[in-house]
Amino acid sequence: MKILLAMDTSTASQAALKQVASRPWPQATSVEVVSVIEPAHMWATSEVAQEATRRTDVMIQQSLLHLRSSGMTATGVTLFGHPKFVIADRARSTAADFIIVGSHGVSGLKRFLLGSVAAGILRDAPCSVEIVRDAASRTIGKILLATDGSELSDRAAQSIADRPWPAGIEVRVLSAVELMLPTGYALFEPPYLDTTFLETQRAEAMKRSEDAIASARKILAGAGLDSSESISVLIEPPRTIILNEAAEWGADLIVVGSHGHRGIDRLLLGSTSEAVAVHASCSVEVIRSR
Repeated sequence: MKILLAMDTSTASQAALKQVASRPWPQATSVEVVSVIEPAHMWATSEVAQEATRRTDVMIQQSLLHLRSSGMTATGVTLFGHPKFVIADRARSTAADFIIVGSHGVSGLKRFLLGSVAAGILRDAPCSVEIVRDAASRTIGKILLATDGSELSDRAAQSIADRPWPAGIEVRVLSAVELMLPTGYALFEPPYLDTTFLETQRAEAMKRSEDAIASARKILAGAGLDSSESISVLIEPPRTIILNEAAEWGADLIVVGSHGHRGIDRLLLGSTSEAVAVHASCSVEVIRSR
């Protein structure tokens, strides 16, 4: 696995560094630490630009020492430009499998709040992305996998299964029972209310959720991972169900496919996946298939 670790000097980036160094990864995994100096640094004197580059180089070297002391193969590079574009381009050119980035950077709300750089990386990345929260320095003990049975939901399950997690890791597979009503169908407005039709839709929705969970659990079991399941029948958006489940269960990591069965209409980034990444209190992985 090839990991691109996007860093600056923020505490969120340090949390991301600690997570990468402490996580179990497949054999032969390598990490490239990438830090981006924005053009604003170049608008001042050359001395300012040189100092920014020097500080960045020092930070990268310290990060490499940390990763290598954990037994990881690591390299580093300083790049120039707008972070969200440069990082996505770097991941593309190096064929990275995963981008890992802190939830916000040195400028806090003004720069790295999700919706800016981190969210931009989520949208533009050619590969899977993990957003690491500052509080994520603890060991991952509970993983919440959200699935709707789509190809990328199964890919998210496989992403978990591909890693050598320690004994005792808890994985919970969550699926929301969601009615797929025809466009324009008025649920609460007679004369369109058809109870027989609705009961049929509910039964089909429950079957989809059960099949989605069974598929994900089969993938996890194939890697020797035990898992529990949770089916939500609440009439709420999937993003709300995922966030509430993660908070109530105390998940350390949420894993979700970048989009699901309804594609643009439902789980495209900017909807469920991005909403979960933005609002979760724990780290979030958004899984793509290269």
